[in-house]
Amino acid sequence: MNVKSTLIEALGIEITHLSQEKVTATMPVDERTRQPFGLLHGGASVALAETVASIGAYECLDKETETCAGLEINANHVRAKRDGIVTATATPIHKGKTTMIWEIKITDEEEKLICISRCTMAILQRK
Repeated sequence: MNVKSTLIEALGIEITHLSQEKVTATMPVDERTRQPFGLLHGGASVALAETVASIGAYECLDKETETCAGLEINANHVRAKRDGIVTATATPIHKGKTTMIWEIKITDEEEKLICISRCTMAILQRK
């Protein structure tokens, strides 16, 4: 996967595990991902969550005939984070023919929950 010149690269997201049943990735909490008050930006957390869900869904597809796109995402920001690294772990809740639903937990270095998210992916036929 080429992440050069993408949001993944800009936010410093690194995929650390990839399978059809689990995707994990890390993201730094630094000047790229903080909001003006010095905390991890909720939008950065959502971007991380959608990244791992999208990659997980794509891994499950027939890449010759199918692709996917985010349809809906929600996030509950549970705990603030000022610096360090967060890790997102995405697991599928539902893998259907037209949609997939992935749950994403974002944790800190001590495995404390920072954000929990759910992302629905649309499965699309390539033209």
